[in-house]
Amino acid sequence: MFEELNQTAEQPPQKTIGLGSKPPEHVAVASGYINMGPGTVKLLVDNIQKGDILSIARVAGVQAAKQASLLIPLCHSNGLSHVRVDFEVDLDVSRLKATVATSSTTALAEMEALTGVSVALLTIYDMLKTVDKKMTVTQVQMVSTSRAESNDFAVDSSFENISF
Repeated sequence: MFEELNQTAEQPPQKTIGLGSKPPEHVAVASGYINMGPGTVKLLVDNIQKGDILSIARVAGVQAAKQASLLIPLCHSNGLSHVRVDFEVDLDVSRLKATVATSSTTALAEMEALTGVSVALLTIYDMLKTVDKKMTVTQVQMVSTSRAESNDFAVDSSFENISF
């Protein structure tokens, strides 16, 4: 019996991982658009009487990303370490682009990013629906993940009609 134990001593010593090291973060980025009339974009930029719509939508997107596993059946709960919601307003084509980036140390956070961007856009829709009932939320999609090639998420958007 002692001989069996001695055989392991001939192997190289095992390495331990220091307690201070962090596991790698997995990043997922999703985006989507909300198309609206030119007058609605102006109201959005000028912050109508409901308040700063983009700030409210940003908070809604963060909250939604954190709640994805409660909203989507069988979606695993991820401990998110970071959620970021950004907006780009394009006055020329009367639309707004929302982008949500999430990161997790346990798993890819694709569903969290998609949920966050969807709810951020729906919040904008909700706050402006009395002004513009023709708004459309479109092209909610994954942009990138830390495990995928950038062309994995290439989408043919030629079918989209964003004119009013």
